[in-house]
Amino acid sequence: TTWSLRRRPGRTLGLLLLVALGFLVLRRLDWSTLVPLRLRHRQLGLQAKGWNFMLEDSTFWIFGGSIHYFRVPREYWRDRLLKMKACGLNTLTTYVPWNLHEPERGKFDFSGNLDLEAFVLMAAEIGLWVILRPGPYICSEMDLGGLPSWLLQDPGMRLRTTYKGFTEAVDLYFDHLMSRVVPLQYKRGGPIIAVQVENEYGSYSKDPAYMPYVKKALEDRGIVELLLTSDNKDGLSKGIVQGVLATINLQSTHELQLLTTFLFNVQGTQPKMVMEYWTGWFDSWGGPHNILDSSEVLKTVSAIVDAGSSINLYMFHGGTNFGFMNGAMHFHDYKSDVTSYDYDAVLTEAGDYTAKYMKLRDFFGSISGIPLPPPPDLLPKMPYEPVTPVLYLSLWDALKYLGEPIKSEKPINMENLPVNGGNGQSFGYILYETSITSSGILSGHVHDRGQVFVNTVSIGFLDYKTTKIAVPLIQGYTVLRILVENRGRVNYGENIDDQRKGLIGNLYLNDSPLKKFRIYSLDMKKSFFQRFGLDKWSSLPETPTLPAFFLGSLSISSTPCDTFLKLEGWEKGVVFINGQNLGRYWNIGPQKTLYLPGPWLSSGINQVIVFEETMAGPALQFTETPHLGRNQYIK
Repeated sequence: TTWSLRRRPGRTLGLLLLVALGFLVLRRLDWSTLVPLRLRHRQLGLQAKGWNFMLEDSTFWIFGGSIHYFRVPREYWRDRLLKMKACGLNTLTTYVPWNLHEPERGKFDFSGNLDLEAFVLMAAEIGLWVILRPGPYICSEMDLGGLPSWLLQDPGMRLRTTYKGFTEAVDLYFDHLMSRVVPLQYKRGGPIIAVQVENEYGSYSKDPAYMPYVKKALEDRGIVELLLTSDNKDGLSKGIVQGVLATINLQSTHELQLLTTFLFNVQGTQPKMVMEYWTGWFDSWGGPHNILDSSEVLKTVSAIVDAGSSINLYMFHGGTNFGFMNGAMHFHDYKSDVTSYDYDAVLTEAGDYTAKYMKLRDFFGSISGIPLPPPPDLLPKMPYEPVTPVLYLSLWDALKYLGEPIKSEKPINMENLPVNGGNGQSFGYILYETSITSSGILSGHVHDRGQVFVNTVSIGFLDYKTTKIAVPLIQGYTVLRILVENRGRVNYGENIDDQRKGLIGNLYLNDSPLKKFRIYSLDMKKSFFQRFGLDKWSSLPETPTLPAFFLGSLSISSTPCDTFLKLEGWEKGVVFINGQNLGRYWNIGPQKTLYLPGPWLSSGINQVIVFEETMAGPALQFTETPHLGRNQYIK
């Protein structure tokens, strides 16, 4: 039965008295006693107050450095973070690469070298705060700026906008990512004191609704720490977001004066922060090795701090573009980034000290007010004995072990291949085959570099500059083949929507489109090589047919150490050690060696596989030095 307020006045009065009493009790309750003890002093977090950052009630200077967990072997995270702490820095900054964490739509990977939470918690254990830069776009000289290539399956995709196909994918990714990040925030007891909203969007700025969308996407999922933007001189005027602190990226004191003046005019009295002070620069294949003098670095860092600005050193330690993760630039000419992300940074690619480190340690030590911890010892290097490949498998012989090719009337670009659960192919190579019955002029759009074969004979290359090639006179049935390499999708600029790889559109012979293609996906993942059992390889002939895979073994009798792989006599390809993709090599430089971390080796026999496109050398050599012209301090 139901009861009526009119029928039960005594019960109504009692209920009202209970409500009033509860209200009085709640007013007098000390709510601080309900907050866990470890969080009672973490109420305000990092704040922008006047010209200063405040961490709770204390003035706070951000002395930061960038290390990307995905570019450093997990076994070396602690070593690099301890070296950061010993340099006098107090804050770690890192990007979060969407393309590595969600390689297939809805399938997430935060394991092993991608364990973001473990990396952030390790920083906290060492005594470093963290500024997280989760994108979704991160630039970072990564393939497509860290965006997953499966986004490009949509022919109408508009990346970095509020286009529905993009925001739906971002929402699902952020749902997963932020569930991991939220508990690591300062106010939840973690080390994350600030979060960056996207990355250098002012330089792109195609949708005024996009940055407010990203800001809301972070806040709606529980991000409560200070929000930042980050822009260079080309984008600062368009990168400002209401309610978000703007920071700047630069390399010279001249830019510092210009940008801080602009910031003051736009956002008034706010703390100044150089989110990226570029301690060096990245390299591109065929270009010079970029260096920045250590005295110049010290001078600029001193000027930034003297101007009352916090600072983040980008990079403190660059690491390596292992596998195929490197990006590219394409303004006038297409230029892909090298495997090494040494960056001429404060620590070398292998984590060794430099003149920059010593000078910056003295500088930050002089203003820290407390003694700095001693720098960790350098990790040993080893020049192992050369490896001579003994077994070989030509690409043409390998095809029969790859299963049935994809058959299509027209060429299909890499991203739209029906592989990997419908997610297409992200990285590596792709081989197109078709039959021709005449000679003539072959033409088409190849992204990025295609080696053309008549049967198994190479006749040249097609790329962005060379879009036509003469096919010689032939008789009878002939197979035309094009081996196309994705050398890296553009990571910065306005043309990121156009980064589909492989053959783009039709391939023409004498202006007639070719038909009936057989297409092989050569992603060169670990599963790719599992198809090549030992019985599939043959003895290395005196004149091998290329392209080909070469197999050798590195024997190690003691505890494995870091080393550098030198490929004199080889021209262009990729190296795999114990299933780990070390990255690309190319004899046009500037990179001359590949970094091989000790933890990826084992005592005993180590498998070495080289995929070489055009010219094989006699052996693989190992050296203690990277041959990048770096001045290293040996302790």
